[in-house]
Amino acid sequence: MVDYFRYGEEELVYLKRRDKRLAEVIDKVGLVKRRVIPDLFAALVHSIVGQQISTKAHETIWARIQSGLGTITPERVIELSDEELQRFGISFRKVAYIKSAALKIAKGELDIQSLYGKTDVEVTERLSELAGIGIWSAEMLMLFSMQRRDIFSYGDLAIQRGLRMVYHHRQVSRELFEKYRRRYSPYGSVASLYLWAVAGGAIDGMKDYAVSKKKIEFRL
Repeated sequence: MVDYFRYGEEELVYLKRRDKRLAEVIDKVGLVKRRVIPDLFAALVHSIVGQQISTKAHETIWARIQSGLGTITPERVIELSDEELQRFGISFRKVAYIKSAALKIAKGELDIQSLYGKTDVEVTERLSELAGIGIWSAEMLMLFSMQRRDIFSYGDLAIQRGLRMVYHHRQVSRELFEKYRRRYSPYGSVASLYLWAVAGGAIDGMKDYAVSKKKIEFRL
C-alpha cells in the first residue's frame, strides 16, 4: 500500500482564501500526491541514501534495501556488516551515517518515537544532531514521514523557484520568504507541495523570473 501526504478541503480552502495567486495554482494543478514513508527510521535511511545521487539511482538502491532488509529497523541495520550494506549500492560514508543513527536509536540515546510529541523546532534540533542529517533533511523528514502540517523550508531551492514563478520575483530574500511562511501558516507543508509542482513544470507557460548569473556578474 502506498501512503501519500494527507491533506484536504480544509487546508486548500484556507490557502486559497489567504492568497489569490496560490489559489489559481491550486485550481490548475488539482490534488498533489506525494508519497510518504510513515516509519521515521526507514524515512531517515531513505533520506541519507538519496543524498547527492540521481532520482533513478536512489529508487534502484532503495528497492534493493527494501528487498534485502524487509522491515527497515535499527536492529536489522546493526545486524549487517558495513560491507553487506555497501552491496546494496550505499557509499561507505552513508553506511557510516546510517549505522551511527541506528546505534543511537537502539541504545536509547535518541528516542525516535518521542519526537512525535515535540515541536518542529525541537525535532529539527534532535534530528540534525545525527551525522548526515542537516536542517533541510530534518525538515523533509518532518514533512514526508511525520506529516507535519507547517513545514516551509528556506533551504529548499525548488520552493524558492516556485515562489519566483508564482509571484514573479527576481530573487527571494529570507525576509520575503518569511512573509510567505506567515501567509501560508499553519499549512506551509501543503503550500510547499504546490510550489514544488510549479517548479517541476506542472503548469505550462510559467517561467522562472530569477536574475541571470550574467546580470549578477555584471553588477559585481
